[in-house]
Amino acid sequence: MTESVEGSAVPRPRDAAAERELVTGEAVTLDVKPASYILRAAGTIIDWLLSLLVMLGCILLVLATGGGLDEALVRALIILILVFGMVILPTTVELVFRGKSLGRLAVGARIVRDDGGAIGFRHAFIRALVGVLEIFMTMGGIAALTGLLNARSKRLGDLLAGTYSQLERVPKAQPLPLYLAPHLAGWAATADVARLPDRLSRRIAQFVRQAPQLTPAARLGLSTELAREASPYVSPLPPVDAETFLVAVAVLRRQRDAAGLAIERERLQRLTPVLDGLPHAFPDR
Repeated sequence: MTESVEGSAVPRPRDAAAERELVTGEAVTLDVKPASYILRAAGTIIDWLLSLLVMLGCILLVLATGGGLDEALVRALIILILVFGMVILPTTVELVFRGKSLGRLAVGARIVRDDGGAIGFRHAFIRALVGVLEIFMTMGGIAALTGLLNARSKRLGDLLAGTYSQLERVPKAQPLPLYLAPHLAGWAATADVARLPDRLSRRIAQFVRQAPQLTPAARLGLSTELAREASPYVSPLPPVDAETFLVAVAVLRRQRDAAGLAIERERLQRLTPVLDGLPHAFPDR
């Protein structure tokens, strides 16, 4: 968008990614990211191979040391080993390690409830019980098909238990060197960007960071679209091109947030003696 963004009247956009935001009981919005389909598949394969190795080792141990045992007893022990490896072991691992396993540890994920809380016995047991059908009996076919049809890559056990795989290993945020154009200094003194949604603000910062690596056509298209989405939340609109507008909004938003955090930190420092001190000069023993 090479023309001015000033005066563009567009309806307030609906952020599609906001539908995946997690809102806690205290009305706090958390920016969580579910594990991708590929990562879930890799973690499941690792856990599946580990369970098979455990069951195979136990069965070979029974067959090697149970030469004098009754045949019916050997079959019963093998059934118990299968139940242990497919149901009891996955349930216990998820409970003890709070939603993690060897495979999920390798890909940096963890099983949590749909509301973001830690899973309990019911969630782990349902996942393991359904996993017998969708992972072991069908070689992962049902789990793969269900994950492809779900936005959070949930398998059938997750849908029944109310859980999903949350990605915990995220890249470290890098500082974004941005500078406000000199001719926008007057606009920045009175501009209002407080209504800009946090998720849209992060998308703008991500675009500005990746803009040098984009092709000119993609850079122009993305900057135009983001500028149209951000225009209803910024007042007044500066008479500049779309990319300059996005850089100015990102710089101003960062400066305002930094100033607010500095004021909050200063107020907390002034309250520290009152909050940490004992009343009525009570001796600190």
